Amino acid sequence: MIPRPTLYRDAALADGSGPSLRKGVSVLVDRGRVLGIRSSSDEGMLPRDVHVVDAGGSTIVPGMVDAHSHVTLPGGSHWIDRGVDPPDELLDVAEHNGDLLGRAGVRWARDVGSPLAADPRDGRKRALTLRVRERWRSDPNRPRIRVAGTWIGHSGVLTGGLAIEADDCPALLKAASTQLDDGTDFLKLYLDGPKKEEAPWSTGDVRAVVELAHGRGAKVTAHSGFLVGARVGIDAGVDSLEHGFELDSDAVAKMARQGTFLVSTLAIFRSWASFAQTTTLPRFVGDEGKERIARRRERAAGLKPWEALASATVRGGELLGEPEAGRIVEGGPADFFLVHGDPLTDPTALWRVWRVAWLPEAVGPAEPTTS
Repeated sequence: MIPRPTLYRDAALADGSGPSLRKGVSVLVDRGRVLGIRSSSDEGMLPRDVHVVDAGGSTIVPGMVDAHSHVTLPGGSHWIDRGVDPPDELLDVAEHNGDLLGRAGVRWARDVGSPLAADPRDGRKRALTLRVRERWRSDPNRPRIRVAGTWIGHSGVLTGGLAIEADDCPALLKAASTQLDDGTDFLKLYLDGPKKEEAPWSTGDVRAVVELAHGRGAKVTAHSGFLVGARVGIDAGVDSLEHGFELDSDAVAKMARQGTFLVSTLAIFRSWASFAQTTTLPRFVGDEGKERIARRRERAAGLKPWEALASATVRGGELLGEPEAGRIVEGGPADFFLVHGDPLTDPTALWRVWRVAWLPEAVGPAEPTTS
């Protein structure tokens, strides 16, 4: 079956650029590209074999960017333990997660840490997401993915073999260079150290990694659970911080001045709070753990619904350095999905995914025509 042009008629459009919907919109798509975005009252000339989707009552949303993914990990409260699962099982987990992401309207995934393991195909020990990236490049239905490889951390912090350990500057630079040689798109530093009151490396050490990465056309992001590590990363010029749980006004101001992205991961607070009710793990049910989670959640900055959508679309594309990611424009890729409801006022509308334009079931088959 040959895909034919498809017109999504009379939808609303939420493009992430502001707080208001654009209503009465028709979007014409052919062979994965957006041919036109027009008013439904003035659609212009349409292809004779066009397949019309009555999109009335739905909202078109640009394909989202999951800026903090771990596609080879299954999630849940034991995610650290799962890093030592057999590589073939973790690769299967990635395929499952890729399916979930696509059906949820996520077009781009930015993987910020994957276990280092022997690839079942060739025995080469490297971050498993590099294999996932190879698989997904040839599958148009899978999210487009950027990978950081494996966490780089100080010894005694990340357990279960999740990190390449580096305790001084030479070891840190070697770990970073090895990751880049393996082909990672960017680097992930773990800026929480063995002692909460101390960063694992100096500003100079981290700056050396940033200079190395930038010199090779790559970026550096950093896990930041504590303020002391965040300050080192910001002063060293990392491109982004993950979490930023304990930022203060000075740190935020400097990030704004130098254009450092914050990937805030606000949604995990809800998961962690639920783990206190569904697990017996001390980090979630103990008084210290619950107090820490509550304190961090209270300090976290909230977003208006339209700002949250912008973060998950156009701003995510800016983080990736991909001008087409998170946008829907004429001539661009047909990377959008449709939901029931208005995500600019009700974020839960994003859970009500109706159609995903890039997945096969969203395309009408060609039908015989007569002249």
